[in-house]
Amino acid sequence: MTETARTETVRRETARARILRVEHDDPRVQGLLDGLLEEYTERYGAEGAAHELGRYPVTDFVAPHGRLVLAELDGEIVAGGALRPYRLGSDGTPRTVEFKRIWTSARHRRRGLGRLIMTALEDAARDLGYTSVMLFTGPSQPEAVALYERIGYRWVDPTTIADLPYPKAIPFGHDLHARPGASPG
Repeated sequence: MTETARTETVRRETARARILRVEHDDPRVQGLLDGLLEEYTERYGAEGAAHELGRYPVTDFVAPHGRLVLAELDGEIVAGGALRPYRLGSDGTPRTVEFKRIWTSARHRRRGLGRLIMTALEDAARDLGYTSVMLFTGPSQPEAVALYERIGYRWVDPTTIADLPYPKAIPFGHDLHARPGASPG
């Protein structure tokens, strides 16, 4: 049987980090899940962390419409994120993608890794044919809110979203055709 390569190294490096696009069953995904569990447990408690990680199993992010991206530094996964279909177009093909599982290790923050992960997710989404992004974060994640605002994501009125994942979710949207670094408008 022929083994196929399941990792694509994106040509970007920040603080010697390599950005990888991987399949959901790549063993390195466990580094992202372990980091998320630790982060969510600290912010939301063990029950809240288990609920959030159980809400979207890693299989939600499978090809051909999903992806995971990881930042690897000296063999350690230090940041990552995932994407999955959110809304279908009138022809049944995915148009809006949802970004989930966006995380940077507390030991490696303030090095540009969050922005790098967001760029890698946006690039992967464009490659898959998505035209817009939706993401949700929580009020206990002010760093995430600040990052999304800084890179041009816009707040979305939660009352306009029928499937808000939880009552205090903070929704953001983004047009993937917008020029990088352009002001939202």
